Amino acid sequence: MRSPISRRHALRNLAGAAALASLPAGRAAESALGGGFRQSVCKWCYKDIPLDRFCAEAKAMGLASVELLNPEEFPTLKKHGLHCAMVSNPTGKTPAGVNVGGIAKSWNRVEHHDTLVALYEKRIAEVAEAGFQNLICFSGNREKMDDQQGLENCALGLKRLMGLAEKRGVTLVMELLNSKVNHKDYMCDRTPWGVELCKRIGSERFKLLYDIYHMQIMEGDVIRTIKDYAPYLAHYHTAGNPGRNEFEPQDQQELNYPAIMQAIKATGFKGFVGQEFLPKRDPLTSLRAAVKLCAV
Repeated sequence: MRSPISRRHALRNLAGAAALASLPAGRAAESALGGGFRQSVCKWCYKDIPLDRFCAEAKAMGLASVELLNPEEFPTLKKHGLHCAMVSNPTGKTPAGVNVGGIAKSWNRVEHHDTLVALYEKRIAEVAEAGFQNLICFSGNREKMDDQQGLENCALGLKRLMGLAEKRGVTLVMELLNSKVNHKDYMCDRTPWGVELCKRIGSERFKLLYDIYHMQIMEGDVIRTIKDYAPYLAHYHTAGNPGRNEFEPQDQQELNYPAIMQAIKATGFKGFVGQEFLPKRDPLTSLRAAVKLCAV
């Protein structure tokens, strides 16, 4: 004979399942993830899967966003009812023929500013018109430039966009990347440097993308950094270290993602955490495992 407690638990579970089943498929999957922040995924890690199919798969596993996409890809995203939590950076050539806007050549050089401002004004409008909020940007490489000079130059150029960004409700988000392994010579490679840039710009429409993998390589002390600098962090990216691979099995990499996700949640963060690892097995199987692991 079943106890009354067991029966109550069973009834509660049935009621919860019925409520979940009554939601649309995407909403049901999202509810099943739990947590406060939302999860996203970077499409570039899944190059062999067409965007339309990838969006359907992402929606089915409860993801709310597919990110680092360009405006021409927005209609496919919206077809599946998904958000773009971080829009990709625009690129173009200066009058001198230099390709700017990417990781290596960007805001830390004054001679790039006029071209970058024009590129970003157009992209800010595209982001706003699509109903999205975050637009990625980069510092550029040092190329022997002093970090303080680079800080001043980035602030000088980016301030030119803040009025438009504030008006259109778009946040420019500079990514923190490691200069030790993946992006040699990149300037915005430490959280304190990025935070100082935020302070100099002085707008809620400029923040940082804290890439957990990259900052583990450069700084470590990930959880303390997240807690100390939470107001300056608009977005997060994940990957296992070493290798930028998935983070299961946990005993093969050094980042404790459930603990890190709990730390992010404890700050009251309501934005997106983007999965940005390189799968080593079936890509969608790897992504499902990561999404589940990060659902705290």
